[in-house]
Amino acid sequence: MAKNHSTPEVLKLPYFVADAAGKYRTRKALTEDQILKAAAIILNKTVAPGWLVDSPGIANNYLQIKLRNLEYEAFYGVFLNNKNRVIQLEELSRGTIDSATVYPREVVKRALALNAAAVIFAHNHPSGVTEPSLADKRLTKKLKEALETVDIRTIDHLIIGNGPSFSFADNKLL
Repeated sequence: MAKNHSTPEVLKLPYFVADAAGKYRTRKALTEDQILKAAAIILNKTVAPGWLVDSPGIANNYLQIKLRNLEYEAFYGVFLNNKNRVIQLEELSRGTIDSATVYPREVVKRALALNAAAVIFAHNHPSGVTEPSLADKRLTKKLKEALETVDIRTIDHLIIGNGPSFSFADNKLL
């Protein structure tokens, strides 16, 4: 992964220090909330525009933190260029406790507007269950097919809940 040469935002937090190699340690014992806040800051810099997504875990970790505790279903897209660098991370739909409406036409329009070459999708299940529904499978198939017509790759679709996320790519559903 490419290095960011700017000063990491986490260094401004009073309870963290980092050495020249970018390894972090704490100055004092931390609460779970402080650790999660620091992790979110680091991950926000990792999935920022221009960053290389060179492993599935990078986007997955970020999206788990961002989506896991939402009380509503949200559908996100990580739009990538042809070198797998992040162009934009966007919430594409915000729904209710058990659904979010996503229109493939609108996703394709947005991907084209951003000149994306690939997309990683993610949405959460507020119930915590990461098993994809039939609707999730159908939507993923429609999105993939719609994007293929304009030569945009669908790299993965992650479902975030309690525990490990569900990856359509890892489960050979893409």
